[in-house]
Amino acid sequence: MTAPFSVMLFAAGMGTRMAPLTADRPKPLICVAGRALLDHALDLTDVPQVGRRVVNVHYKADMVRAHLAGRDVAISAEDPLLETGGGLRHALPLLGAGPVMTLNTDAVWHGPNPLAQLAAAWQPQMEALLLLVPPAQVAGHVGKGDFAIAPDGRLTRAPAQIYTGAQIMRTDRLGDVPQDAFSLNLIWNEMAQRGGLYGISYDGRWCDVGRPDCIPLAEQMLQAPDV
Repeated sequence: MTAPFSVMLFAAGMGTRMAPLTADRPKPLICVAGRALLDHALDLTDVPQVGRRVVNVHYKADMVRAHLAGRDVAISAEDPLLETGGGLRHALPLLGAGPVMTLNTDAVWHGPNPLAQLAAAWQPQMEALLLLVPPAQVAGHVGKGDFAIAPDGRLTRAPAQIYTGAQIMRTDRLGDVPQDAFSLNLIWNEMAQRGGLYGISYDGRWCDVGRPDCIPLAEQMLQAPDV
């Protein structure tokens, strides 16, 4: 790594799976172990490998703005919602040029810093590097896995390991998508066809906090002893 990566924290979604807790607040401000999910995510960015920090907002955006007031965090406002791909492209003027990190804010981690692990594994030939986790190290997630990692690190779609919501990716292809709102899955599929989509496995545990019943699972994981 020659310079710190800018990081995009996704915090703009409607949080429908987290209802009724999202009736009076956006999902990133729901508390786990006494702290907002957004603060858990921002803690991960406090490493030398991370430079600029950008948070996108939409649902109850003023609450997120107020929560971040006084912090060194830029805000990318979306109206309408642009999904992950469109949201990342919309934020590029704030993120700057070069590969960027992205991080979902609806998860908690127990173990090594995931962004530092990604930065240590990044190589120039990669178009994107996704951080995955084996199902045995996951709590709260419903569904099959997303990708399989080949011996050379390249990814294929398969129900094997689960995408954690953390990655490094090059952004130059985002401008090729004609629609305003689109998923990063569209970009990943094209990268995979070119052989440029890579992945590594996270060395700790990860909890998807997408529903109210996931909160106690996340708190139990955070209280567990280090492995």
